[in-house]
Parts: sequence; C-alpha cells; structure tokens
Amino acid sequence: MRIAMIGHKRIPSREGGIEICVEELATRMVEAGHEVHVYNRRKKGFKKLRNYKGVRIINTPTIDNKYLDAVVASLLATIYALFGQYDVIHYHALGPSVMAFIPKLLGKKVVCTIHGLDWQRAKWGGWGKKYLQLGERVTVKYADFIIVLSTNIQRYFREEYNRETVYIPNGVNNPQSKEAKIIQNKYGLTKDSYILFLARIVPEKGLHYLIEAYQNIDTDIRLVICGDQSHTTEYLHRIKQMVEKDDRIIMTGFVQGEELEEFYSNALIYVLPSEIEGMPLSLLEAMSYGNCCVISNIPEMTEVIGDKGIVFNSGDVSSLEQALNGLITEKDKIEYYKRIVVADMAGKFSWHKTVHKTIDLVYKTSPSSQELLTPFNNTANF
Repeated sequence: MRIAMIGHKRIPSREGGIEICVEELATRMVEAGHEVHVYNRRKKGFKKLRNYKGVRIINTPTIDNKYLDAVVASLLATIYALFGQYDVIHYHALGPSVMAFIPKLLGKKVVCTIHGLDWQRAKWGGWGKKYLQLGERVTVKYADFIIVLSTNIQRYFREEYNRETVYIPNGVNNPQSKEAKIIQNKYGLTKDSYILFLARIVPEKGLHYLIEAYQNIDTDIRLVICGDQSHTTEYLHRIKQMVEKDDRIIMTGFVQGEELEEFYSNALIYVLPSEIEGMPLSLLEAMSYGNCCVISNIPEMTEVIGDKGIVFNSGDVSSLEQALNGLITEKDKIEYYKRIVVADMAGKFSWHKTVHKTIDLVYKTSPSSQELLTPFNNTANF
C-alpha cells in the first residue's frame, strides 16, 4: 500500500509520543513491504532528511508559532498529499485532523488517530481550544476510521457522538538494561539512587504536584526531571523556581539515546502524575524496563498498569507523598512491583501487533464492515 502520515512534528524524534508512534508505525510498515511517506515540519536547527529507514520524508514548511505551527504544516502537507496517489492518508492528533475533510471530499480514504483530547490541555485556551474541538468534529464526520489509544477515549466518542472508534494501543520495544555510566559521569547518579520523572514539562503532566510531594519527604534519594517545555515557557519558569533551592533535584532537559536508556534502567521509582493523557509512551517504556511505577488514577493510565504499580489520587499532593514515602521506607515493595511489571509486560504491548492491526483491520477494511469493531469491544482481546 501507499500511505501518507500527517500531524507529527518530525521523525526521527522523541519530542513527544506522537513522533515516536509515527516513527514506529512508518518504519515497520516499510519493513512489511508498504510505501510510506511522512510529512515532517521544517524547523531551523533540524536536519532536513529525505529518507529514514526506507520511509520517504517530505519536509513541509510551516510557521514556528504555538498557534500556527500545526495549522500551516497540516494544510500544506494535505495539499501535497492530494497529488501523492495514496491508498490511505493518516492524520495524527486533533489539530492536524481539521484538514481531514479535504482529501475525504475528494474521495481519498482517511484515517485519524486521536492521541488524546488535546483541547483539555492547560496550554490551550480561546481560539486554540476551539480549533482543536473543530478537529474533533471534523474527525467524527469525515474520517473513515478513528483510532484511539484508550478505552476511556473510545467511550467518550461513543457517548458524545454515537461514533464507534477502533482501539489500538501503542506498542513498546523490548529494551536491554544499561549500567549507569553516562548518568554517573554527568550527574553522579547510581542504580536505585533517584526517582525519575520523564515527560514534557507542561502543566497537565502534574510535575508541580510531584515536586511538592517530594520536598515534603526527608530522603537522600534524588529526584531527576527529564524533559523540556512545549510552548509552556511560563510553566517551566515556575518549575525552576520550585526546585532552585533544593540541590537534591536534577533537571536534565531533553534526553535521548543511551542516556535515556540509562535513566530508565537505573531508576528506583518512575513517577507520572498526569491529569490528562492519551496513552503515555513514557509509562509503557518505564514498565518495559521493569520500573516500579507510581501514577495518578486517571483511566488512560490505570487501564495500562492495572494492579502492577502504585496509584494515587490525581492532583492530590498528600496522596502522592504517602505513596512515595511508603515505597522509600519499605523497599521490598519496590522490588515486588519491579518483578510483577516485567512479567506483565511480556508481549502485552507490541508495536508488531499495533502495525498489524492498523494495516489489516483499518487500512484494508471497508468502513461499512462491522468485523473491524468487534475485536476492540473488549480490550483483553488485544
């Protein structure tokens, strides 16, 4: 098949979960014998690739602005894609999906993956929020298939729009643990000497709750914050003010490659205190490394971790503090959760399965076929 993907920033990249998802899908589809074109957004400082692991990359001009970046890039990518003779045009995220009506009205097959209800995020208000909500309505009306990453969002589309969606969760690779070499040289960190937060530094990830809870605990275990802001400069400034007098806290900025692998491999506890999520890839990755995970009790995360980690009340600092303190003072619990999460992850979330189902049950299926929806009514079937 000949497939176009629109909506991510660029690949290869770890700027967000969408970028990781598009990279994994595109490269694996090429390995399976399909032709995939991805529409990267041009940005100063990033190399303009033409090909990546067999995936053809088309570099689309845009405007580097919080409100215009995705709008301009997805519009121009859509116009280019109309001349590409694609079997499927696949949009990722609500904002880019606003353009899905254009190829659909011209008879193209359109698929949209909703990675989360982005209009709920704190950084969007006014015009930005309305535009994302428009993307939701366009997706419902024009997409041949809507892929969602959580059963909670699947339920939302059914109740709000009476629209069936396809539940296909993200996958994860089987990693090899790394010794603490780079992180020891750079930050003085050794195995089990730190709590890890790894995500974009945006309000909905709940980092401020974690910092407050951690600073209430008397411990020599350090807190490592890996990630960078995403059009959220004011929030990043707030976080830096919270940590500036606590030398137990390390802010690394954006990390990737072996350094990232070492952070996952050697953490005592991984924490994700989000208030809003789609399906957090960083949580899946932390679980795949056998981490003891502490998460907020939002459905998008609890359906992933089940009883294989510690859950606290979202937005509740005292609940998070109690969870962390309980693990730090009783480290046998940490080892217990590390053991059971490794056993639970074996084959449960697989990029191979994700790609297979996307191609065979979405790309190659008629929108009128009810056979597609049946496997996803019960998530245990995945």
